[in-house]
Amino acid sequence: MTEPVFYADPMRLLIASVAGILLLLFLIIKLKLHPVISMMISAVLIGIGAGMPLHMIGETVEKGVGKTLQGIALLIGLGSMFGGILEVSGGAQQMAQTLIRRFGQKKAGWALGLTGLVLGTTVFFEAGVVILIPLAFNVAKQTKKSTLYYAIPLLAGLASGYAFVPPSAGSVLVANALGVNLGTMMAVGIPVALISTVVAGIIWGKIIGNKIYTKLPANVEEIADIDKNLPSFGIVFTIILIPLILILFSTISGYLPIPESAQSVLQFLGEPFVALTIATLTAMYMLGTRMGYNRDQLKKILDHSLRPVGMILLVIASGGVIRWMLQDSGLGNIIEPILEKSGMPLIVIAFLIAFLVRASVGSSIVAMTMASGIMASMPAMADSSTLYRAAMCCAICGGATALSHVNDAGFWLVSTFLEIDEKTTLKSWTIMETLIGITGLILGLVISIFA
Repeated sequence: MTEPVFYADPMRLLIASVAGILLLLFLIIKLKLHPVISMMISAVLIGIGAGMPLHMIGETVEKGVGKTLQGIALLIGLGSMFGGILEVSGGAQQMAQTLIRRFGQKKAGWALGLTGLVLGTTVFFEAGVVILIPLAFNVAKQTKKSTLYYAIPLLAGLASGYAFVPPSAGSVLVANALGVNLGTMMAVGIPVALISTVVAGIIWGKIIGNKIYTKLPANVEEIADIDKNLPSFGIVFTIILIPLILILFSTISGYLPIPESAQSVLQFLGEPFVALTIATLTAMYMLGTRMGYNRDQLKKILDHSLRPVGMILLVIASGGVIRWMLQDSGLGNIIEPILEKSGMPLIVIAFLIAFLVRASVGSSIVAMTMASGIMASMPAMADSSTLYRAAMCCAICGGATALSHVNDAGFWLVSTFLEIDEKTTLKSWTIMETLIGITGLILGLVISIFA
């Protein structure tokens, strides 16, 4: 059964699309309406304004939710459970503490940045801040340096890992929308995240840390040292590598001189949901059962880790509805010739769309959903290589990370935890996020040259 095709009048569709997006911004920014409701209202308005039959609007809403969540719902859930076990077991703290000891105090920023990058792929940003920021404060207390000197590398690592490297929700969402397999996204996203962490975390952290001295928060003296029995660094690091290695081996299995049966096994084990399931089960045993947690306690840990997932999936699904409403009404066929005449590379356009939505709405997930949806509607994307689409993913994720300011919850989270005023947060955090975004764009353009 073929899906219904609708051809909207070009001018009417353009007006409806602009009106729908402006309404979305108005509902979120001015009326403070929840993004899920705002995006559903905007999607329906776009469909009605474009002249789409009412029954088709309903079908598109259902299709948008189903197709958007089809490739990512399970991955985000498994990734959250995996990250939850790392958090509660002390695995995250062990990684940071071990790296700080090995790098030494002088290079503690590198240790915190790398820890943030690794954990940012599985742990939600907010959880990563809560878990690791006391360690940055502890180093700052010993060295008497500005807390920004150590906090910025940590925050840059967390933000870069979340933005560019699967199985983080953001990177999986964009890769899925643009049809990029997660192995390729990892191969591209890991070096982009590393370079972003160095630029926005290590280098910028030193600059702003030496320029602005921020004191330790008043309650740092009250923070107790972590004295519980922590898992070994080797076990934690090995468990974190499991999904990455399985997915990457699946991607390159076709190029290895091995029997076809072995290729099939590697490809199956590297299916993202299989790789994450294996990693989660391993973490449950090595970081849970062997650390003394019983089955009831493990279940509570997993249940708790899934609490934020429902909200994230609803926001993603609602954004997917807008994407399919625009795509099914033919927006890509209309705006692609216009964009081609502008002379700007599609990767730059993708970055700008994500950047503008991020600056306006504040939500990186909404920005990623909108930008990837609009770019996926372009007919030219069907003929582009996987590497080119992966490069575009980096640009979109970069644009959706940049310019975090007062309308972003992350801005206030950082301001509150570091106990710094809004001006200092803008000078440190906002510039850090923007440097990550610009690095993602530049590296996306460089990668696209080889596509």
